[in-house]
Amino acid sequence: MASNNAEIAHEFFPQFPMFRVYKDGRIERLHQTETVPPSNDPLTGVQSKDITSPESPCPSARLFLPRITNPTAKIPLLIYIHGGAFCIGSPFSPTYHNYVNSVVDKANVIAVSVQYRKAPEHPLPIAYDDAWEAVKWVASHANGDGPEPWLNDHADFNKMFLAGDSAGANIAHNMTMKSGVHGLTGLRIEGLLLMNPFFMNNEPDKLIDYIFPSSNGCDDPRLNPASAIKELAGLACKRVLVCVSGNDFLRNRGLAYYEAVRKSEWNGVIDMFETPEEGHVFYLSNPSSQKAVDLMNQVSLFLNR
Repeated sequence: MASNNAEIAHEFFPQFPMFRVYKDGRIERLHQTETVPPSNDPLTGVQSKDITSPESPCPSARLFLPRITNPTAKIPLLIYIHGGAFCIGSPFSPTYHNYVNSVVDKANVIAVSVQYRKAPEHPLPIAYDDAWEAVKWVASHANGDGPEPWLNDHADFNKMFLAGDSAGANIAHNMTMKSGVHGLTGLRIEGLLLMNPFFMNNEPDKLIDYIFPSSNGCDDPRLNPASAIKELAGLACKRVLVCVSGNDFLRNRGLAYYEAVRKSEWNGVIDMFETPEEGHVFYLSNPSSQKAVDLMNQVSLFLNR
């Protein structure tokens, strides 16, 4: 009898080849993530290094420190969560290393760019769990006695921001919601920055069905916050900025999130910035374009308001 080892059970090509699952359970990844080491950027003066949290089997991160001109001054703290459909991407990739490096330089913030385990090998909600461990690790420095000196010495824990793009924006939203339930001692989330965010609507999503089998799909507020508007009153931050792109296939979902938060009883300020005639996370692939520069200016203003 012929072997079924080569028979494909599932294929996922949402925008590009991502992975195949064979009937014997084997997973073939079709997109490999390149990585680059941390660095001391001679052009910007931004330093970076990699850290690993002992509290979790996964969370590791890349830490970025801008050029320090006043060693005693505290600067805003940014926790950044990368996108990639919960399945690909890394804070150690050239794309995200360069982007977070640029944000740190432009906005003069200290940043923690978070790694999390990827589906399908690690189904959701594992990515949420890993990100929460990373947030708690950052919060452990709020009294100035954590294990990482850059955070102890330079981070202003009264000006902490959560941010992410695409699926990472979804995770950042959920971390802000979770902090409202569980609290973070010594740390106050000032703002939430959502870049071309992924949220579900009422349309079926085969990828989400496969990588998050325990969820209720579009009725799960982790995936579709608009399905539970009253819960959005628990957003544990003062400000939100939603950035969408005019030609992005997720544009309307970002708008729906914006409207849902506005309709909730959340006591904060939410703004939206739209870049016309651009696609999903365009600023990552074309960071020197004028529209990407304009968007970076908006990000910097939000982090320093």
